[in-house]
Amino acid sequence: MAGSRRFNSLIALSFFVAALFVVAPLPGWAMHFRPDWVALALIFWAIQHPGRVGIGFAWLLGIMVDALTGSLFGLHALGLTVVAYLALRLRLRLRLFGIWQQASVVLVIVGLQLLLEQWLRMLFGLSRQDDMLFLLPAVTSAIFWPLASLTLAKALRVLDLD
Repeated sequence: MAGSRRFNSLIALSFFVAALFVVAPLPGWAMHFRPDWVALALIFWAIQHPGRVGIGFAWLLGIMVDALTGSLFGLHALGLTVVAYLALRLRLRLRLFGIWQQASVVLVIVGLQLLLEQWLRMLFGLSRQDDMLFLLPAVTSAIFWPLASLTLAKALRVLDLD
């Protein structure tokens, strides 16, 4: 029971820290380079423990991100639901991949999420961006995937929750 509580606390803490990174202020030039930390944490937990973090959890997490960022209600919820679905579908393969191969899959998954979110913003008239800068977080997410993945895996080992 105590191990389960510690495990749930670790998951909650990882998403809390990811949410802090979402709202942390950055200079104007760096806004396009912010990795999608919530998606990275979601992918990690969906791969490692799919019974605890699934599609419904991703939807609720997305609603929370929508509330934190003040974006169109349901925008991140839909995007993170797609991320969770893809991570759950690919999890057995991803567990076999090396860290940089996983990073390339993270690039594609987060890129699809960002394309979906940008398409919805344009559909509702919230974005007039005609360049591809909105995809830069997919690249930085892939670059930071090894750090995020290894940090969360280390936390699991330290707390003896593997």
